[in-house]
Amino acid sequence: MKQEIALLVVFLLVFLYDTFLGKGAQKGLPAFTAILMFVITLLGLCPHCCGVGGEQTAFAGMYATSPVIAAIKNILNVGVVIVLIQSIKWTNSENMSMRRGEFYELLLVTLFGMYLMISSRHFLLFFIGLESASLPLAAMVALDKNRYESHEAAVKYILTAVFSSAIFMMGLSFVYGLTGSFYFQNIYFAVSSNMSILLVLAIAFVIAGIGFKLSLVPFHLWTADVYQGAPTSVTSYLSVISKGATAFAFLVVMTQVFGAVYSRVWEWMLYALIILTITVGNLFAIRQRNMKRFLAFSSISQAGYIMLGVIAFNAMGLAALMYYVLVYIFSNLAAFGVIGAIENATGKVSMDDYRGLSKTNPKLSFCMMLAMFSLAGIPPFAGFFSKFFIFTGAINQGSVAIYVLVLIALINTIISLYYYLLVVKAMYISEDEPVVATFKSAASERLGLWITVAGIICLGIASCVYTYLLDTTAVSAMQAYFIG
Repeated sequence: MKQEIALLVVFLLVFLYDTFLGKGAQKGLPAFTAILMFVITLLGLCPHCCGVGGEQTAFAGMYATSPVIAAIKNILNVGVVIVLIQSIKWTNSENMSMRRGEFYELLLVTLFGMYLMISSRHFLLFFIGLESASLPLAAMVALDKNRYESHEAAVKYILTAVFSSAIFMMGLSFVYGLTGSFYFQNIYFAVSSNMSILLVLAIAFVIAGIGFKLSLVPFHLWTADVYQGAPTSVTSYLSVISKGATAFAFLVVMTQVFGAVYSRVWEWMLYALIILTITVGNLFAIRQRNMKRFLAFSSISQAGYIMLGVIAFNAMGLAALMYYVLVYIFSNLAAFGVIGAIENATGKVSMDDYRGLSKTNPKLSFCMMLAMFSLAGIPPFAGFFSKFFIFTGAINQGSVAIYVLVLIALINTIISLYYYLLVVKAMYISEDEPVVATFKSAASERLGLWITVAGIICLGIASCVYTYLLDTTAVSAMQAYFIG
């Protein structure tokens, strides 16, 4: 519980700072929050500080933690620190001066909910975490009160969250009817000997409910509109931290609760969802001209690749999933960092506005190019190795169907290469006159971009990161992680 307690301490300190310090000190709140999150991220790297030398439980087994769970939470913390740094200029702007504290407090509440989702071993605690992570995000999406698009995005998000939660609860009611328990371990052993149509429906509803949060096709229709309408800092948080946490929570639920019926029920459901998600995300991304909508469909496609780590159902698959999310954090936040810097300076978010950007803002163009190359999986950048490891983890399952699935994913990678290079072409090859004039981005924006670029390059050459994650999953005893 030490990571949750540390996060609550950060929340209380931010709340007290926002409430009691004078107006002149309020501009220091963003940096104060980022520093506190950086400190607990560093502490999370130390197993003794996290207090997770082995598998530990609390609240009568409803909550569990282990070295691998602590590592997952720390990966999320890394992304949060980058988002906080990149958002400093936006939160200190005139439009956000009155709502600065709300943004950070809501963000920390959602992160706490994500912690609970990942550590829960009981569906009541899981649902509390799910709603704590979802509902405050609707308020975050609506923070820009001067834009109609922000209000529209918030309404779409909250309606989607409500309906997806209802579907999820319907699935849970079927599960409870079959097993008489909400404990993951009890359900695991009960469903292994109780194969029925009701169980298939229950798993379908649960996958659908979480699939909305993860933007899996066909539960993705809210994503592009919400990403476009929300403030860019909120969009980057939604696309990376929220998606990564939901992916880990999805892994926990499907393996700890329904792992016993993997090959008989939900394996084929996920095969279909993965193919649809990767393909639809790629095809629709080609048509987009708004950069935030473009990255929305890109993130839908990336969610399909992330799910390959779930169906791998082994230690290598979990390590590959953790590594993929870590690389995705650096790559996607690099792209959103450039988009945010340009939007804050000029208000432009169209891909057409990026024509000739390399002539006026070469450093931003270079950062965006690295982000696109990494997201596309071009070697030697980190995105190439993340895709390689997640494909390898999936293939190790050994079935013919998984080979076909990975082949389809590889073909889709070629399609994604085309639309990612459209951005690079606009910046470097277009002969049109530059639309965005030369400007100097804020120091916080530059710091955020330096961190993301370092991550994209270093994770591509530092094999020790993946080795550490693989060793962590092995030491944590995967059967204990999956079954509880």
